[in-house]
Amino acid sequence: MTLVVVGAGLAGAKAAEAARATGFAGRVLLVGEEHSPPYERPPLSKQVLKGEKPPESARVHPEGFYDEQRIELRTGERVTGLDLADRTVHVGDEVVPYDRLVLATGARPRRLGIPGADLEGVHYLRTVEDSVRLAEAARSAGRVAVVGGGWIGSEVAASLRQLGADVVVVDPMPTPLHGVLGPEVGASFAQLHKAHGVQLRMGVGVASLRGSGRVDGVVLADGSTEAADVVVVGVGALPNTELAEAAGLAVDNGVVVDERLQTAVPGVLATGDVASAFHPRYGRHVRVEHWANALNQGAAAGRNAVGEPEVYDRLPYFYSDQYDLGMEYVGLAGRDDSVTVRGDREGLQFLAFYHRDGRVTAALTVNVWDVVDDLKAIITTGWEVDEGVLADPDIPLNDLRGGG
Repeated sequence: MTLVVVGAGLAGAKAAEAARATGFAGRVLLVGEEHSPPYERPPLSKQVLKGEKPPESARVHPEGFYDEQRIELRTGERVTGLDLADRTVHVGDEVVPYDRLVLATGARPRRLGIPGADLEGVHYLRTVEDSVRLAEAARSAGRVAVVGGGWIGSEVAASLRQLGADVVVVDPMPTPLHGVLGPEVGASFAQLHKAHGVQLRMGVGVASLRGSGRVDGVVLADGSTEAADVVVVGVGALPNTELAEAAGLAVDNGVVVDERLQTAVPGVLATGDVASAFHPRYGRHVRVEHWANALNQGAAAGRNAVGEPEVYDRLPYFYSDQYDLGMEYVGLAGRDDSVTVRGDREGLQFLAFYHRDGRVTAALTVNVWDVVDDLKAIITTGWEVDEGVLADPDIPLNDLRGGG
């Protein structure tokens, strides 16, 4: 039997590894467009960007792993088509038969569609090469404008500021991370960035990028201009669904799969950033772009592909490091959920509980450690918890696991 994994990022690498770990003895082919061996992306906006670690440190597996595990790793090669009826994958001019197929094609940065977006000096951050180029550009930059105050934008702003760059962040939302964390917690991140010398231009969008050949300014929707000779764009990502769509697979904000990561076509699975997976807890399809999802869902897809059935029902989880602040988030909050803070928000050491109808849907930690297991239990038990109990630091989290 042959297992083909399309996409050699973290999710694809973990799928191939997990298939072998189950005892699968057939052929495992892992194909990726990038020339680098599989690597993890979180360090690209942090340690690699700041020069604290070399790009090689982000690799998923050590040197020799793929040979030892008899995984055929083919980097720098593009899968040009899938034939689901004939069960073949087109890798360049080669046609490769498969018995099981895992799509782990990931996502790509959303591009700006405004005048000047193609000027020299405009950067996106997705690959190792992107991180290296941005680090080099930032060293000689007069001023860096970060367009987008989400996770990528916030982490890049922090890292570049730590490198000594003059940084301005522009976003149409009122605070950084507003769309994910809401206004109250977003205000804490605004406080953090201001304290480290980042200028924030919030509540205003970008109309165009100015420059003659090379960018020299960001023109805002209110008519003002922020000077910048380096611009970093972080305005979200789009799943790479083109192969799946062309092959006739169902696509809706990602490749549609069930709770076992199976598409409607037997033997074809999808995982990681590209997968819109049915989540039993939420009763709907969810697409999660974060590191932990690629890590764990990728492995689950590999096991399911080779006959070890497993429902993927982990709670979404992600983390971020900005300056000396570390945060972790678990669960999935709705836009209309209420937020209750426990701890010192001004001092940037607190928990935030997102809740609806008395039940906690998600929780976030800021500079509070070793509590994620408690937070997961609070969410999964589904007990009704009073806001006063959530806010009271004298009530142990372990008590909330049983309903407060």
